[in-house]
Amino acid sequence: MAKSGLYTGVDIGTNTIKVLVAEYVSDEMNIIGVGNAKSDGLKNGIIVDIEKVSQALVKAVHAAEERAGITIDHINVSIPANQLEMEPCQGMVPIIGETKEITDNDVLQVVQNALMRGIVPEREIISVETTEFTVDGFQGISDPRGMFGVRLEMRGLIYTGPKTLIHNIRKVVERSGLTVDNIVIAPLAMSRYVLSEGEREFGTIVIDLGAGQTTVSGVKEQKLVFTHTSPEGEEYVTKDISTVLNTSLSAAEDLKVNYGEASTERASQEEYFLVDVVGKTEPEQITEFYLSQIIEARLSQIFDGVRKDIERHQNFDAPGGVVLLGGAAAMPGVVDLATRMLNLNARLFVPAEMGLRNPAFAQVISVIDFVGNRSDIDVLVSHAISGDYSYVVSEPTESFVTPVIQMPASQNGGAPTEQQPAETNFYQAPVVTKTPEPEEEKEGVVDRIKNMFGNLFD
Repeated sequence: MAKSGLYTGVDIGTNTIKVLVAEYVSDEMNIIGVGNAKSDGLKNGIIVDIEKVSQALVKAVHAAEERAGITIDHINVSIPANQLEMEPCQGMVPIIGETKEITDNDVLQVVQNALMRGIVPEREIISVETTEFTVDGFQGISDPRGMFGVRLEMRGLIYTGPKTLIHNIRKVVERSGLTVDNIVIAPLAMSRYVLSEGEREFGTIVIDLGAGQTTVSGVKEQKLVFTHTSPEGEEYVTKDISTVLNTSLSAAEDLKVNYGEASTERASQEEYFLVDVVGKTEPEQITEFYLSQIIEARLSQIFDGVRKDIERHQNFDAPGGVVLLGGAAAMPGVVDLATRMLNLNARLFVPAEMGLRNPAFAQVISVIDFVGNRSDIDVLVSHAISGDYSYVVSEPTESFVTPVIQMPASQNGGAPTEQQPAETNFYQAPVVTKTPEPEEEKEGVVDRIKNMFGNLFD
């Protein structure tokens, strides 16, 4: 169920940074503020200059604040799919409370148990998606809280990404004077926002044609099956036009936006327009068909790479076809070219929100849609990853303790120190200690045995 309140989503793109403020009212998303700023400090979708990106983010946030009439201090930011890895996980914990009723703490413990696996130092857990919970062998449970049980199990997917990429995003937000509420995996959020339930179930390809890179995602059985990114995007089309026509990048961008046609089959050989050429005093005339040839050549190369990405997953059927989004997807003829190159039915996704009916806004809207529509279990799982205990509202059990480490005496001038909480990136497995039997109980057993033998000889 959608949450109430305000949510701010951020898409840090190669060309522009987009900030969106939305309010959920009666489960409906209402856009109340939009801001964007020219990006600087990114290359192929990756942050290469933290300071420049943070300055651009501040401009975009201020623009959104003015339109929304609020002050933004917390944001939800998307992260690209570069080197994203997915692997299954599962955990199991006993229910040790007296009532045997499953609580928030039990869910946290089973999630942390599933996370107790080796993660290489250069990678970090971004998200965990629960597939199902099992209580005493009963499967397919989405929310086990409040149920009676002896054993709780969880199955899901762990999403990890490069620690450098995640750190740089957090650093940009920190430099901007903001706080990250959630880091949202872009293809995961977009697949839920742009695809219908049937498309997610039977298999569909989502292609995000961004400015700095192209991302291909396969979705099936309601899950993100694979993702792949290539460092070719809309920027390459602009550079090709600039190089071939010997014109400036700004002029090439204008030609692409105003006259660009992605499919030569749709382009006219009769329509002419003027191009300012470097080194010449008079502009030259070119046809729409010639410009289309330049654009189609680059996009054909991009779609050829997409086709190879799909072919690597031979067992992936896509009856749902291809859904195109991103800034480059809005160019006329892109859908026709994709259909021809990929041999799959293709369609363009256009957001329905007023004022944002452009595929370039799909990612930033999907961030808010993803966070705003999380279930209580999803929120609880996210807190288990971050180690934020404040969300837990149920009574903790005695076994739910923070692991501790003993500092060596050599680090304290030879004197042992008190135990301190261990530093972890996520919850550690709960420590369950067996309560020793009282000494009186042990003596009582011995006395009973003595009395029994004594009675035999009475």
